[in-house]
Amino acid sequence: MPMYSEDIINEISSRIDIVDVISPYVSLKKKGNTYFGLCPFHNEKTPSFSVSPGKQMFYCFGCGKGGNAFTFLMQHENMTFPEAIEYLAEKAGVELPKQEMTAEQRAFQNKKSQLFEVQKEAAKYFYYLMRDERGKSALEYFKGRGLSEETMQKFGLGYSDKRSDDLYHYLKSKGFSDDVLKDSGVITIDERRGGHDKFWNRAMFPIMDQQKRVIAFGGRVMGDGEPKYLNSPETPIFDKSRTLYGLHIARSTKRNAFILCEGYMDVIALHQAGFDNAVASLGTAFTPGHAALIKRFVSEVYLSFDSDGAGTKAKLRAIPILKAAGITCKIINMEPHKDPDEFIKALGPSAYEERIRNAENSFMFTIRILERDYNMSDPTSKTAFFKEVAGRIVRFPDELERSNYIEAVASKYGIRQDEFRQMVIRLAAEDAVNPGNGYEREEYDEAPQVKKRPMRDKASEEAQKLLLTWISEEPFLLNGVGNYIKADDFAEGILRITATHLFDQIERDALAPSTIVNLFDDEEEQQEVASIFHATVGELESPAEKAKALREVVMRVKRDSFKRQKEEMAESDPNIVLKTMEEKKLQKELENIDFYDISR
Repeated sequence: MPMYSEDIINEISSRIDIVDVISPYVSLKKKGNTYFGLCPFHNEKTPSFSVSPGKQMFYCFGCGKGGNAFTFLMQHENMTFPEAIEYLAEKAGVELPKQEMTAEQRAFQNKKSQLFEVQKEAAKYFYYLMRDERGKSALEYFKGRGLSEETMQKFGLGYSDKRSDDLYHYLKSKGFSDDVLKDSGVITIDERRGGHDKFWNRAMFPIMDQQKRVIAFGGRVMGDGEPKYLNSPETPIFDKSRTLYGLHIARSTKRNAFILCEGYMDVIALHQAGFDNAVASLGTAFTPGHAALIKRFVSEVYLSFDSDGAGTKAKLRAIPILKAAGITCKIINMEPHKDPDEFIKALGPSAYEERIRNAENSFMFTIRILERDYNMSDPTSKTAFFKEVAGRIVRFPDELERSNYIEAVASKYGIRQDEFRQMVIRLAAEDAVNPGNGYEREEYDEAPQVKKRPMRDKASEEAQKLLLTWISEEPFLLNGVGNYIKADDFAEGILRITATHLFDQIERDALAPSTIVNLFDDEEEQQEVASIFHATVGELESPAEKAKALREVVMRVKRDSFKRQKEEMAESDPNIVLKTMEEKKLQKELENIDFYDISR
């Protein structure tokens, strides 16, 4: 992956206008110095998505998404950072330095480009065949499954011919070599038979990546034959454990969650019914790679797996993987129907929407399935069940979450909440002495233990964010504020890093808050930086009110800084007394300062 210097990134930033970058995606209206529109990342009726030309940043006050032009493209178009740089460099007319590659790297990139071309040509050919007389069986199959012509076009559905070397000869006629074709996943080359097709006499489902490039195929046999469904093998451009069917469409959904299914037809049926947030894993068990991919787009998933025994097991495997990735999970009940496709045909989209609204909490689903292993009419077995459930609740790292589940379980099973709470407390005490008492079952083994974070002082954070926003909008204030507030006065982590770079930019007369976002790789951290520069203060009518408000913010930030310093000192440290005296003296001095006056 190419790497670009900070100077190059800053040059691109200086030549582009974020309003021009975002306008093709969002209808923006100017209000004062800021543009507003409906957020492209979540559904809303009142615009809360703001774009600041001055800061060259965007921020949604509704969902918290934020960043600069680079991160917008990364989040909305799912580009990598280098891809966003290259895209904006072309827009800005900035020539990027040539990236030197080894001969091996060039050969690999060339092979990948050819493999993409093979998949593209194969998809076009399959699409054509289904609309030819030879593909009549596949066309009738899809129509029989209730798919419209528009849906078939949308998903690029097609047909592979009955002749087992039909695609091979077609691709050879397009100039592809056997060396490329053997790595494509659609052609097999062997000494005895020569070149022959991986798929033949099948209804074809192109599999696309997030950039809408065909990377593989799934095929459903027409008539008798095994296997019923066949997928492309993994290739240099296709990794099953990191690919989701339908993601190329679902990634642009306005819904705030994905629906995770098991099969191609489930995804297609849901999309046709208006659920454009449906995706599915591809002939493989759901993996942490799939969860990480989903996390890039949403933080909530509805499981819509088959309602049979195999589907239940698949749900139990997926739940801890999703939880470990920080994704909230709910279960859609499709009974008495087997899968989403069958459900939609029988009851329609409105009924499915109702099932989504009534989806079951994943933990409550898990214990409902667990209950089947116990005889609830037998006191001993029933007690063992509650002990097992209590042991699982103990594993939740958040105390409030534990309390909520204690209440929910007690309510569902009609037991005394105080008694069940005491059971959880006893098991927690036992677990502290003897960790790993075996309360967790195998399906939870993949979920790592989450370390408990210290409590965040949100009021203090808001004061620090407000001060940084204020200084970024009126940078001359650092002349006065800087006599009392240094970067070290901000909490360690994102706030301190942001303050350090902001103050440095102002001192160099090179203010560009949006470039600070690029210092962070994690999307949540990038959004946190964006939120720092979008803190708001109420309407202040007079200069005196504005000066007073700023003074109070500076005093709060300085007071919290002293507090953090003293917390790090031992109570017996004699310097703690001096620190307290210094704090009182400074606070007294700050009470009478007008930072607007001393900064000019």
